[in-house]
Amino acid sequence: MRWQGREKSQNVEDRRGRSGGARAAGGLGIGAIILVFIVSMVFDVDISGLLQGGGAGSQPYQQQSAPRAELGGPGDELAEFVSVTLKLTEDVWVPLFRNELGRNYRKPTLVLFEGAVQSACGHQSSAAGPFYCPGDEQLYIDLSFFRELKEKFRAPGDFAMAYVVAHEVAHHIQRQLGITDEVHRKRGRVSEAEYNDLSTRLELQADFLSGVWAHHAEKTIGILEEGDIEEALRAANAIGDDTIQKRSQGYVVPDSFTHGTSEQRMRWFMKGLQTGDLSQGDTFNTRNL
Repeated sequence: MRWQGREKSQNVEDRRGRSGGARAAGGLGIGAIILVFIVSMVFDVDISGLLQGGGAGSQPYQQQSAPRAELGGPGDELAEFVSVTLKLTEDVWVPLFRNELGRNYRKPTLVLFEGAVQSACGHQSSAAGPFYCPGDEQLYIDLSFFRELKEKFRAPGDFAMAYVVAHEVAHHIQRQLGITDEVHRKRGRVSEAEYNDLSTRLELQADFLSGVWAHHAEKTIGILEEGDIEEALRAANAIGDDTIQKRSQGYVVPDSFTHGTSEQRMRWFMKGLQTGDLSQGDTFNTRNL
């Protein structure tokens, strides 16, 4: 992938080196915390909510990180790559939204973290992999996932990593178009199997949109090198529900799928890549995924 020397996004927040989003007790010092317990015991009232950050004006605790290389500077190549890739998605989706949808594209923030992170979707561990939180419209990535993608999932390559970023950006697009909220409103109103099917369709549409991005990024910017498409397909294949279940438990349970099979994920990505046509990505009204 031709990414070196390209402009980086201004919408990257580096939280690496912090404490994983832990919160101080409503911003209270240790003396105030002791006072809260004393008042609680003397007057037999429960004011523990003050210790949970529920008081007015409470702020998230942010541990000071140790000095590190500037984001995207020497020794921080992966962070630079992610920042450049995010900018490449912005360069595609801003005009596509304007020209094809008649809308303004809200650029998401990409948060880099290590180990765990606090988001509007709750406390998340890096073990869950990269994710998009609709509540704060931010993408979250622990860069160690890319090592796992290479070593555990055997899907190396810079375009495999770009596919991951583009997929999470695609969830941001679904959020802006109201698709995500429509699916989430069905939770608890349909059976578990039906909701899993809706979740799968949401994920496959994100794969399609990732392909649409790659199509237009290549057409307008020229980012692809030999072997890049194969890298993305290996990544899509490696994280298919059936492949993951076979690896982890030795058998598959189709009704439990929430992201799609390896074949489906590769096929929908390729459909987006080959057509670049947003109108062909309606996975929700497609009978056979």
